[in-house]
Amino acid sequence: METFYSMIVLTLIFSTPILITAIGGLFSERSGVVNIALEGLMMFGAFFAATVTVLLEPYTAAAPWIGLLAGALAGGIVSLLHAYLSINLKSDQVISGTAINMFALGMTIYLSQIIFHQQRTRAYTRGFIKTTYSGLSKIPVLGPIFFTNIYPTVYIAFLLVIVSWYVLYKTPFGLRLRATGDNPHAVDSVGISVYVQRYTGVVLSGLLGGLGGAVMVLTQDIQYTVLSIHGTGFIALAALIFGKWTPFGVLGASLFFGSSQILKVYSTNLSFLRYLPAEFFDMLPYLLTVTALVFFSGKSSGPKAAGVPYDKGSR
Repeated sequence: METFYSMIVLTLIFSTPILITAIGGLFSERSGVVNIALEGLMMFGAFFAATVTVLLEPYTAAAPWIGLLAGALAGGIVSLLHAYLSINLKSDQVISGTAINMFALGMTIYLSQIIFHQQRTRAYTRGFIKTTYSGLSKIPVLGPIFFTNIYPTVYIAFLLVIVSWYVLYKTPFGLRLRATGDNPHAVDSVGISVYVQRYTGVVLSGLLGGLGGAVMVLTQDIQYTVLSIHGTGFIALAALIFGKWTPFGVLGASLFFGSSQILKVYSTNLSFLRYLPAEFFDMLPYLLTVTALVFFSGKSSGPKAAGVPYDKGSR
């Protein structure tokens, strides 16, 4: 039973950056802007989170939390570039997002060379620490899963799911954002700015994408390298599609993809996995991502105006 509980805890930990980033992509696509740049936004968030943590940890124990904030802000700032290209210049949103992914790959290495004189950040010693909450951990079933040997960032991810659901479905802002992604001309006809709604959605996706990258590097690594994110942004994009553009659907999809990443850890403990090569488990998350897209992307119906630049004169 302890192995089962520890597997669930690790699933929650590995799912957290996927979930946070996918929720960010949800806001962008609900506004009508496809955000292929989630991978690049995670890279920028991870780089700045690791850099700030390294530079501040000699002075404050809050360095990882400040690093989280820096990573989120970095993602938000970079997302403005995607917003400007996609909304103002009406460029192809897929090409714009792909360009930002390539930009992130080179720029984070370049900045590492300037700051640390190597192609990675220095290792930090004060990343997030797993915590057991002594009183709550004794609650049957829930205690060993949610309050034992877990990172506080997991709670942030679950809180974001609830908040995003409430914002999207229970507030005027959420109604306007969803309407912008489905019928921007109707939104414009009642005096609501499509540009403002789409900028808001894209910047929110940047903030959460950067936060997802920051969480990933500060909980699953000891420094930022160009391989720290290793395709997680694309898995988050698949979770968004697999989850049918809804917060709780994204939660389920993220847990599904996160669970595939922990099987390598327990492969020697489970008899039916023991004889599979290690490379199989490295490949599995991406294999499941492709499989999910093949079987479910055609059945998923996203925002109708997603990926279509808004032209006020067209109908």
